Amino acid sequence: MATTTEFHFGEAQLFIAGHWVDAGPALEVRNKYTNETIGEIPTARREDVDAAVAAAAETAPKMAQMPAYEKSEILARTSQLMRQRAEEIARTISAEAGKALKFARIEVDRAIGTFTIAAEEAKRIHGETIPLDALPAGAGYFGFWVRRPVGVVAAISPFNFPLNLVAHKVAPAIAAGNAIVLKPASSTPLTSVLLCRILEEAGLPPGAINLVVGSGSTVGEWLVSDRRVAKITFTGSPSVGERILRVAGIKKVTLELGNTSPVIVSPDADLQSVAKRCAVGAYYNSGQVCLSIQRIYSDRHIHEPFTEFFLKASESMVVGDPLDERVDVGPMIDEHEAVRIQGWVREAQQEGAKVLTGGRREGPVYWPTVLTDVAPGMKVVKDEVFAPVASVIPYDDFEDALRQADATEYGLQASVFTRDIQRIFRAIERLNFGGVIINETPTFRVDHMPYGGIRQSGIGREGLRFAIEEMTNIQMVAIRMAT
Repeated sequence: MATTTEFHFGEAQLFIAGHWVDAGPALEVRNKYTNETIGEIPTARREDVDAAVAAAAETAPKMAQMPAYEKSEILARTSQLMRQRAEEIARTISAEAGKALKFARIEVDRAIGTFTIAAEEAKRIHGETIPLDALPAGAGYFGFWVRRPVGVVAAISPFNFPLNLVAHKVAPAIAAGNAIVLKPASSTPLTSVLLCRILEEAGLPPGAINLVVGSGSTVGEWLVSDRRVAKITFTGSPSVGERILRVAGIKKVTLELGNTSPVIVSPDADLQSVAKRCAVGAYYNSGQVCLSIQRIYSDRHIHEPFTEFFLKASESMVVGDPLDERVDVGPMIDEHEAVRIQGWVREAQQEGAKVLTGGRREGPVYWPTVLTDVAPGMKVVKDEVFAPVASVIPYDDFEDALRQADATEYGLQASVFTRDIQRIFRAIERLNFGGVIINETPTFRVDHMPYGGIRQSGIGREGLRFAIEEMTNIQMVAIRMAT
């Protein structure tokens, strides 16, 4: 593995009502590769969460009245300031999340784009007229609808994209005119500290964003069950998503959950190119991405050469310290997760699966792993692995591939590699996913497109315009004309 490099963030604080404050016991944030403490931040107590929600509730009416151009300017300044501090942010992401620096830099670039598009969308929030006289009861009335901000948005984000998945919650909430209480993952809170500092510098009013840190069972539960919160946007596991739905009460909720991302490789695909793309899609961020490639279905006629290409691409990945410029695959978020996936792979082997490469763990690092001879009932196939493990599975014909790919309780994104237009439209028709990606991996996401899943993969959509719709209410206006 590559050698280590140093990083230190220092002490941080919570951000409530425009003030940086101390609170409960300090939480140590560790470098996920070296396990060294790189920073500390206080955890939120019940009274801190209450203060954060109260500050957001007090500020929400002011945000609702803020002109569109002012919200747009704040979001645009945020993008500019993020660009100025891009390397600092990327190194923070790499250290606290274990993400390879090259991919952390891409995440920063994407987040800059997310705020840029949000600045544009802030000026495009509008309704439309309704011809009420289309029915006799509406004769003599003029009708239109507008979008109004919901008020207080609770944003709960995961560890794997500590900047851009936060941006996908915070940026549209501001564009829509809401106030936010942000709870980042406890393992990766420092990037959110940097973002709140930037938003403060960009001119966001005090109380418009509030940062609290702590476990989901305490801070998260207090936040989502608070009646003053009008909207919850959450990215994480299906089990936590189900818990949120049980305790939230009557609120708008967006859930972005898991997936077992399938890829179908047709005989007419460029096998070597597809194999390289699939290796990146399976292993970047150590496979800890809800879109990470997990199941690759290759036509039986090309299964052997494709598997060889994929094996070679997988073995070319450089594993080590994520702050090293050469590294592709860093550690998992903690050793517990690496031990978990090690157990899943061993269980698959006991049930007949073969490990072609990988299957190796050193502390929190798990090497890119390729499996064959897997069965549909194995955990590594039917459950979300959320780790650098991918299975290559042969299929007999294209209908068989579609059936296997769709045989899942998840439904975020799937992909098909083919030049055949008939196969393309058949896949679009048969694959029951929130996104069907053609001639690219299911990890593809452009940040302004509608993004989200169905079935156990979630509720609602992200992507700036679509998230804004989720964070606003339609207000109907009907005016009886003078007679």
